[in-house]
Amino acid sequence: MAIRFDDIDGFNAQASQEWGEWGPELEVTQEMINAFAELTGDHQWIHVDVERAKKESPFGGPIAHGLLTLALLPRWRPSMVEVEGHGSAANYGAGSIRFAAPVPAGAKVHARSRLIGAEQKSAGTLVTTEFALHVVGNEKPSLLYNMMVLYMPKR
Repeated sequence: MAIRFDDIDGFNAQASQEWGEWGPELEVTQEMINAFAELTGDHQWIHVDVERAKKESPFGGPIAHGLLTLALLPRWRPSMVEVEGHGSAANYGAGSIRFAAPVPAGAKVHARSRLIGAEQKSAGTLVTTEFALHVVGNEKPSLLYNMMVLYMPKR
């Protein structure tokens, strides 16, 4: 369903407690974790030292950085609502972020979303969407994230 970016009532009518469909699965490899560590400088052993993590980690092996799981979310764009008629969109921040369960290296993850709502701001329309990223087969999410995007009119 397409909603014009400035139709606040239209967005809020589509807000739901129901989650959308799962997006495609993605394997979080040790190579991805290592590359993220290189990019960010976060070389915490629980992520990059496979042998030590197998021996000392409470998770039985290395796990992905929480921020890596967050960075993967653009792969699963909200599919419930298509926003049209805007000139640009900007990341406005996060309503909340929770890293609720680890993502072990080699695990497959997938995500789904739901529209929380929209509100008028002086610069445009602020739309909040909640994402849940899970390790495939786990009921408990690894990441819950309320994404806020500001849709602005064409100039």
